[in-house]
Amino acid sequence: MDNEAIANPADGSYAHAQRRTNARWAMLALVFIGTIINYLDRTNMSVVAPQIAKEFAVTPVMMGVLFSAFSWAFALATLPGGYFLDRFGTRVTYGVCLAGWSLLTCLQTFAGGFASLFGLRFGVGAAEAPAFPANNKLVTAWFPQRERGVAGSMCSMGVYIGTAFLTPVEFYVASEWGWRGVFISSGLLGLAWAIVWFIAYKEPSQSRLVNRAEMDYIREGGGVVGTAASTDGFRWDHLWKLLRFRQIWGVCIGKLAATTTLYFFLTWFPTYLMQARGMSMLHAGAAAVGPYLSAAVGVMFGGWWGDWMIRRGVSVSKARKIPMVLGLLLTGTIVLANFTTSNAIVVGILCVAFFAQGMSSTTWVVVSEIAPRDLVGMTGSIASFASNLAGIITPITIGFIVQKTGSFEWALGFCAIVAMIGVLAYTVVLGKIERLHVE
Repeated sequence: MDNEAIANPADGSYAHAQRRTNARWAMLALVFIGTIINYLDRTNMSVVAPQIAKEFAVTPVMMGVLFSAFSWAFALATLPGGYFLDRFGTRVTYGVCLAGWSLLTCLQTFAGGFASLFGLRFGVGAAEAPAFPANNKLVTAWFPQRERGVAGSMCSMGVYIGTAFLTPVEFYVASEWGWRGVFISSGLLGLAWAIVWFIAYKEPSQSRLVNRAEMDYIREGGGVVGTAASTDGFRWDHLWKLLRFRQIWGVCIGKLAATTTLYFFLTWFPTYLMQARGMSMLHAGAAAVGPYLSAAVGVMFGGWWGDWMIRRGVSVSKARKIPMVLGLLLTGTIVLANFTTSNAIVVGILCVAFFAQGMSSTTWVVVSEIAPRDLVGMTGSIASFASNLAGIITPITIGFIVQKTGSFEWALGFCAIVAMIGVLAYTVVLGKIERLHVE
């Protein structure tokens, strides 16, 4: 353990101050990679959707339902998942879920039709439900308030980094080995990472990598350092008490609005590029890189900007709201893709819109700021439930639009309209961002 000598001006003696370790960033790296795998398994269906639709004669509406299977289960399992998270802690919850959704992803390789694919996707969604609340609990426990914007954004950035770099790989695997090759390869990757997670991750109070200086830094900065599980357990009446706060409703409506555009990219985006823009499978994979990388930059910029404002004395409410509101306003530019025939310009417009969507997705940082100390998991689960309503509504709505109109024009308009509803939620409903207290 490194120490540095500091002179005492009173008597000329020297005291040794312990250098602060950086174990919190190592823990964040574990969940960052886990998030990449999470969204790899969540989005692989969008990559192979044209192949599955052809093999099993799936209509656009049926494909929308298949896309939504994940989110139906995710939404239903989110609140029980939050209880499980508060009861058993991040390490056990995240590890079990990671292994579970990865195994179910592998099993999709053996699906024989729409029904079996729907059932397995439903299972993947249920297993992934506690993942982002667990990310949020990790950030709340391991990071002081002044670093939560960047830390939370890094968790979210895994969504976009993974899809940016691995989506082209999945397109290649699909073109060479078919849709079953995509599921088996991504599922095996997750199972391998589950082993790494159980070996490497520890709670702050149990980690041998963190020293006293870092623990003090986290605790004094507002980190919720404690044991792995809630010692008093969770009472379900806490849910109804949380729902009395306007902050919860503001976060939920805004999260749903921001996630609507995200789910367009996670589900129908590859099909849009191939059907509406006439791209081949490999060209669509290459074109998808730009928007996903733009979103990764956007989410990091939004978190960094909020932290920067807080360090310069701006109130937490303003520092967190400004990136989210501006991000949702710019997300509405996605509708401009309807007014050009140039694929290059379309990709540029989508890069701007997805950058803005990434910037607006710093909602998880707000959840860290407002969650009662003993109900971090449940508060995150409520927000996650709201965001996954978008995962149900968006793919089915777009499926109906495409089937009825034969075009994606109103699909992009739908994303823009919902983004404006999110602006109202963050500016009118959310109110002051401060830690809530539930008796």
